[in-house]
Amino acid sequence: MICLLLTLSLAADGDADKSKKSLAELDKKPLVVKPIAPVPESDRAAAVFRGLDFLIRTQHKNGSWGAPTKTKELNITADIGSHLAFRVGTTSLVLMAMCENEKTRHELTPVIKKGEEWLLEALPKLRRGTPVELYNVWGHAYAIQALVLLKKRSEATTERKATYDRLIKEQMELLKRYASVDGGWGYYDFRAQAATPTSDSTSFVNATVLIAFHEAKESGVEPPKKVLDKAIAATVRQRKPDFTYLYGEYLKYRPVMGINRMGGSLGRTNACNLALKEWGDPKITDDVMKMCLHRLFARHLWLDIGRKRPVPHESWMQVAGYFFYYAHYYAGLCIEKLPPADRPLFQDHLARVLLDRQELDGSWFDFVLYDYHQQYGTAYAILALNRCKKQ
Repeated sequence: MICLLLTLSLAADGDADKSKKSLAELDKKPLVVKPIAPVPESDRAAAVFRGLDFLIRTQHKNGSWGAPTKTKELNITADIGSHLAFRVGTTSLVLMAMCENEKTRHELTPVIKKGEEWLLEALPKLRRGTPVELYNVWGHAYAIQALVLLKKRSEATTERKATYDRLIKEQMELLKRYASVDGGWGYYDFRAQAATPTSDSTSFVNATVLIAFHEAKESGVEPPKKVLDKAIAATVRQRKPDFTYLYGEYLKYRPVMGINRMGGSLGRTNACNLALKEWGDPKITDDVMKMCLHRLFARHLWLDIGRKRPVPHESWMQVAGYFFYYAHYYAGLCIEKLPPADRPLFQDHLARVLLDRQELDGSWFDFVLYDYHQQYGTAYAILALNRCKKQ
């Protein structure tokens, strides 16, 4: 009996090894998407218009977007302070989308002003929600990007610009405070819950913050060098030779786990590539950027299967729904960095994906998160579609 069990076990291990080998071979296969029919500019603009209408309708009286309502048993854990983080992050993303479209829709100006005033009042209150929950890192990062765009508006006075710069520096200092002891950022600390977070960083949070830091630098506000260098190093440590990225550094001994394979990495690969490229990593060439964009659209089904699933990481490759529009926003930013001649192919694919998934009310969403998901999903989609407009 023991021999039989051992034989069956070895056979099962052999099948598993074969499966892993076949997946590894699949991951090495070059992926190239073909040209598709271009999305008419009128369709792209109309989708953005409807998305902005949704955001205008859903702004709260206090100027913010998102709320801790629409509760369900499957919502992720979030303390009161964490909901402020969600609302700051969501409001910042919406303001970014609106600032980019203000010149063509002047009725957005009073909406932006109302949201801006709420954000300026809320930011000094944003901190770690609990010893475990560090969702505030998202709020600090997206607030930096929103403040950079607010600073560029013609309405921004010299005095107001100084306020923006002060708040950007404050967000940087808070990100310094909440950085992992090993560098970079995570959004949970399940270990010691110490004043300096003891959790490993996650690659995509690092990417989000590093991109925000770079935009701040371009606007004239330098990020703290030590925390910057440690975050870059933490992200590089999570990069695999094939330019996929670990979900988090804690998975470094499980590099072929589904979430760390190409299909599982699709949601964060382009964000991580862009973050490292912006900070001078010579390995992230235009060819690497194009290769990873081809992967995104060729293997897009891995992300789409996870979209709107209620449980995080329940889909194949442990994909979580909330990666969908995040992935496409950063794909748009990567496309924008390519030479003009290389953009149209990816712009067409990106626009097609987004237009086909717009909801009847004008919103986009990928994962039900209290009452933040439609607002942040719509903002991500609009920001991505803005990168699909051809010159």
